Formats: sequence, structure tokens, C-alpha cells
Amino acid sequence: MTRRYLGRWPGVVGLALAALLVLPEAALAQSGALEAVKTELDMTWIMVATVLVFFMQAGFLFLEIGFSRGKNVGAGVAKILVNLGILSIAWYLFGQGVNGPGNEIIGTDGYLYHVGQDVAGTVVGNVDIGFALFGMAFAAVSLAIVWGTTLERIKFGAYVIYAFIFGALIYPLIAHAVWSGDGLLDDIGGKEVLDFAGSSVVHLTGATAGLAALILLGARAGKYGGDGKPRAIPGHSMPLVGLGVLILWVGWFGFNAGSTLSTDGVAFAEVAWNTQLAAAAGVIGALLIIWIKTRALDVGMAGNGAIAGLVGITAGCGYVEQWAAPIIGFIAGVLVVYSVILIEKYLDDPVGALSAHGMAGIWGTLAVGIFGTERLVGDTASPGAWYGIIGDAPLGATLGQLGVQAVGVTATFVVVFGLSIATFYAIKKTMGLRVSEDEELAGLDIAQHGMYGYPEQFIPREEYPMPLAPAPHVAGTPVAAPVATATQMAAERPSGA
Repeated sequence: MTRRYLGRWPGVVGLALAALLVLPEAALAQSGALEAVKTELDMTWIMVATVLVFFMQAGFLFLEIGFSRGKNVGAGVAKILVNLGILSIAWYLFGQGVNGPGNEIIGTDGYLYHVGQDVAGTVVGNVDIGFALFGMAFAAVSLAIVWGTTLERIKFGAYVIYAFIFGALIYPLIAHAVWSGDGLLDDIGGKEVLDFAGSSVVHLTGATAGLAALILLGARAGKYGGDGKPRAIPGHSMPLVGLGVLILWVGWFGFNAGSTLSTDGVAFAEVAWNTQLAAAAGVIGALLIIWIKTRALDVGMAGNGAIAGLVGITAGCGYVEQWAAPIIGFIAGVLVVYSVILIEKYLDDPVGALSAHGMAGIWGTLAVGIFGTERLVGDTASPGAWYGIIGDAPLGATLGQLGVQAVGVTATFVVVFGLSIATFYAIKKTMGLRVSEDEELAGLDIAQHGMYGYPEQFIPREEYPMPLAPAPHVAGTPVAAPVATATQMAAERPSGA
């Protein structure tokens, strides 16, 4: 049987060779179809990445709830849901337009973004809508960062007002400046600011806005003693903090790798690999430093180390080689510990957002100017200073790129802080920014939402109708037990039970 089929191989080989000669022409004839398949594959990846980025909201939810006291956990749920809703509408109405094509300062077209709209001479299609949704998810992440500094004492109405302004104007202004292709930070002395997925655009923006809110809001009651030294106010659940960090970690693969916006060359795998290496090194760096300083492996610092590593690599994940990623992440993990300890002396930032997103965001953006490799930075930028020192790249050009990165950081901070402090000041002078002392003492759950996140911890059990323990069944008697309060149960329970 084997010889019978082997005897036919010359004919088979001839047919195969003939097919190879025909394939190029057939491929050309089908190029339109192949391009369509490529577009569909790219958009499938972008939609998967978008879902991952939106799922990061759950990570922020658990992280903030875990770092909150039990009387404020329900408020965190309401905040995440309402902020996501308001930002989505603001992005649809204005944000996508501000972020889109226009002049160096602001997008001038694309407001009320929809399919069939003419935006700067291009008709919006489903592909464009996919990119807009991806951008909306990034804006939502940046907004979620803002509120980590304000836990347990800010009025809910402040969320509503600021979320709309942030989604409609503040965040898209920064995104336009860096990512639109014609923004102010796209050409600084012939070089563009390199921020692959948003160390400054997303994370520094959110942290800077949080700083503005915190300055006007003040610390939680009891945070600082009479001597001015900070007191620990532990969150109620470190397991929830850990769950939040892990969700954010997974979502970050959509955040960074999704920013390739394409499946070409499977480059998103390299970006994802850099992301993982930096996050892992961030945990190690933070735990090492906190152990040296306190001889304790602080769980919260481990979480902040992971986030700092992720934030640190976000700008450079598509611009650096693999060997540089863990270095960037490790340094971010080290920085976050020192930053948290320093900032706590003066400002009450319950989740360490100013450090994990702000300080690490600054470092990550500057790190591209140090470790960016010629293979990846492209023609509109220069490789990092490392390659000017130990490689063949011109030292002046590489230092120039580091300077451009610094300009990007500075511009982002100044613009976001200025607009945010003005917005929060207006809120403070009109409707008020902070809840009353009594409301803060009672907790935001009951004071602002009328219910506790963990009701059994705060409502006396006597107020809960509860069934009595079933009595032994006697023939002719009802099986159902009467309803009694917890007090009655205690009174009827035998001694020693």
C-alpha cells in the first residue's frame, strides 16, 4: 500500500510546483479580501483589549474598597458605576472630539461621535468607533485614579461634576497633545514625546487631578495626631486589595498590548512580555525596600509595587528591549515605597495613588528617554540616553529625547493641575467638596447612600427579624418556628450554649 502511493509523488510534486507559480497572482487578486480579514483580526484584538481595560474598573473598585474602612465600602461601588456612566456620555458628546483631529491645542471635529459622521474629511465607520471605545476605556482608567486620594470624606456630587469635565475636556486635551498626531507634544524640536500606552497621559494625569482634589479636601479626621505625625488608618480587607491588584494586572495586558492597535508581526506579544517583567520586578523592588526599612513584608506595599511596575513600563512597553523592562519595574517599585512614606507625612492618600500612579508615571515617561531602543522608537524620536553612553547613538540626540520626555511630564502636570484645581475650587465654593464631620464619622455608606455596605457590622442584630432554632418535632404540633429577634433568641437559649 505504501509503495502504491509513493509512486504517485512525482505527479503530486508537479501539481504543487504549478500551484506555487499561480499563488502570487491569486494572492494579488484576493488582496482586498486579505486586507478585510486583517482589519477584522485587528479589530477583534482591539475589542478584546477594550474589554480587559474596562474590566480594570473592577480592579480599582476592589483596591479602593479594601483600603477603606467598613463603613465606607458601599460608597466605592456607587462611585465606580456612576463615574463610568458619566464619563462614557461625556466622551461621546465631547471627549472624542477634543481628542480627535484639529489644531495643536484641541480637536475641532468629531463631537457627538457616531457612524456616518464626517470628521476632518473622513467618514466615521465601525473601525473608527472601535478605536473611540478603546480611547474611552483609557479615559475611564485615568478618572478612576483620581478618586483614590479622596476616599472616605468627599461629597458624592463632586464625582458627578468633575467626572463630566474630566471626560469632556481635561483628559482628552492631554491625549490629543500626545497621541493625535498633530498635538502640541507631538513635535518638540523635531522629536515627539514617547508614551506608548499612557504613563503620563493616563496615570500621571489621574494622579495629578487627585493631588488637586486632595489639597483642597484635606486629610481624614484623625489621620494626624496633635504632634502632626501621621497615624495608620488600616483598610478593612487586604484580600480585596490583593484581588484588585490582580485584576488590574490582568487588565494591563489589554491596556499595554492593546495599544499596538494591530496584530501585525504579533508585536503585542513583546509588549505583553515587557509588561509582565516590569510588574514582577515592581513587586520585588517594593518588598525589598519595605523589608529593609521595617523588617516586615507589607502586603499593601507589595500591591503598590506591582501597580508601580505596571505604570512604570506603560510608556516604554513598546519602545524598550526585554532586559530594560525589569529594571524599569524594579526602580518603580523602589520609588513607590519612598514616595508613599514621604507623601504620608503631609498628605492623606489612602491608596497611595500619588505614588503608584503619579511618581511611577513620571519615572516611566522619563525611562523611555533612557532605555528607548533605536529598533522601536521610530524616525520621529531618538533612542534613549543609555544608547548614547554605551552605544553608537549620538549622545546629544539621546539626551535631547530625555529632555523631550521631561517636557511632556511637565506640560501634563501643569495643564491637568491647573484645570483640576480650578474645577475643584469651584465645586468647593458652591456645593461644597467635603462631607460634614458627623457624616464622615458615621461613614459615607449610611450618610450619603442610606445603607451600609456591610449592614450586619453596623446595625444592631436586634433590628433583624430572625427565626428561632427549630424545636424537636412533636406529633400534632406545627413544624414552622415563630419569628423572634436576636434578643429573644439569646434569652431562650439554654445557658452555656
